[in-house]
Amino acid sequence: MPEVRLTAALEEWVRAVGDARDQGYVFFDWLSAVDQHDDAEQPGLDVLCHLLDPTPSPERDQRTLLLRTRVADGAALPSITGVFAGAAWHERETHEMFGVEVDGFDDGSGLGMRPLLLPSGFEGHPLRKSFVLASRATKPWPGGKEPGEGHSTRSPSRRRVQAPGVPGPEWGSEDE
Repeated sequence: MPEVRLTAALEEWVRAVGDARDQGYVFFDWLSAVDQHDDAEQPGLDVLCHLLDPTPSPERDQRTLLLRTRVADGAALPSITGVFAGAAWHERETHEMFGVEVDGFDDGSGLGMRPLLLPSGFEGHPLRKSFVLASRATKPWPGGKEPGEGHSTRSPSRRRVQAPGVPGPEWGSEDE
């Protein structure tokens, strides 16, 4: 059976996850995000939650559900730790790696949102497309050409594309 994919409005996120649990999707698998800041119509982060219904039936082994919601800049994701306690680790990781603010987070420790994977004092969110990778800023790209450089004779109409994490030419210049 194919995976079911649903999109929920941000304000309906917790209800949608709870409804899915009540419909048999009782196994929380994972939660993460995808940076969609290059979407001209609605920039932000897509938060995804993958759930499973482990009850086998004659026609399938299990059902899977992928829930999605868009979190715009300045908005916060309502926490689903009240629906699935196991989501706490995933919400902390998504907060740290993508910068998603999470409202109502409670992992039972009373410590709130805190670092999970990155060292103390780390600045930025490394899974965002805008994050500049230090290795790309300190040493040259190992390929024959920089990302986005093509053969000028093959397709002059294509715009130059810069790979995520590669700083622009103005980054780190000493003229500033």
